[in-house]
Amino acid sequence: QVQVVESGGGLVQAGGSLRLSCAASGSIFAINDMGWYRQAPGKQRELVARISSDTSTNYADSVKDRFTISRDNAKNTVYLQMNRLKPEDTAVYYCNALVKITTTLPWVAVWGQGTLVTVSS
Repeated sequence: QVQVVESGGGLVQAGGSLRLSCAASGSIFAINDMGWYRQAPGKQRELVARISSDTSTNYADSVKDRFTISRDNAKNTVYLQMNRLKPEDTAVYYCNALVKITTTLPWVAVWGQGTLVTVSS
């Protein structure tokens, strides 16, 4: 089995910073894309940022120039540095990893349980 576990959420004032981490563990042969999504109350889950295995990235327009995604392949970990946070960034943040367990099985998307980020005004 493969698990991804997020950490680093919490309460922060507007303008502040937080760093989220997500570690994948278990029977992993390879990891392709890793990413962060978020879901605010009453809204659909949306992409925040993704990073490929060759470290190319893409961001939601709403977080460009404020958030930075990075990864440590040796640790199967992805990070999200969030700066200049706004109240509208308040949401549960979910980590997603595209993993292969063996060479013959297809890529599978694995989700974490989520970590709550609350930005006060």
